[in-house]
Amino acid sequence: MLSVLLAILSSILMLVGLAGIVLPFIPGVPLAWLGLFVFAIGTGFERISLTATIIFFILMLLTLALDLVAPMLGAKKHRASKWGIIGASLGLLVGIVAFGFWGIVLGPFVGAIVGEVVARRGWGQAFKVAFGTVIGFLAGNLVKIAVVLSMIGFFIFSWF
Repeated sequence: MLSVLLAILSSILMLVGLAGIVLPFIPGVPLAWLGLFVFAIGTGFERISLTATIIFFILMLLTLALDLVAPMLGAKKHRASKWGIIGASLGLLVGIVAFGFWGIVLGPFVGAIVGEVVARRGWGQAFKVAFGTVIGFLAGNLVKIAVVLSMIGFFIFSWF
C-alpha cells in the first residue's frame, strides 16, 4: 500500500514537473527529480538506485544552468553585442514578471532587439540576435523535456 502511495505522489510530482517546463514559476525539472527521489528513497533505493538518483540530480542541475544561459548562447552565436546579451537577460526577467509564459519567449526577444538598437548595430542584426535568443530558449526547453521524459521513463521502467 505504501509503495502505491509513493508511486502516486511521485507520478503527480513528475507530471507537474513536465507541465512546469512550459508553465512559468513551476520548477519543472526539479519537481520531476523530486518525484523520482521520493520514490527511490521511499523504496529504499531498491527500484531506483542511489547512483541513478545522483545521475538524474546532476542532469537536473545542468538543465537549471542551461535554462539560464541557453538564450544568451543563442544570442552570442548570432554575434550579439554586449548590449544585446544584457537586453536579452533583462528582457527574460521583465518578461517573466510582466507577461508570464509568453514573457519567457517575448522578453528576451524584445530585450535583445532593444540592446542591439542601443548598441547601434542596425535592425537587421537586432532581429538576428533576437531570433538567436528564441532558438536558444527552444533548444534549452528540448533538453529539459528530454531529461524529464527520461526520468519518467526510468520511473515507469523501475516498476517492471
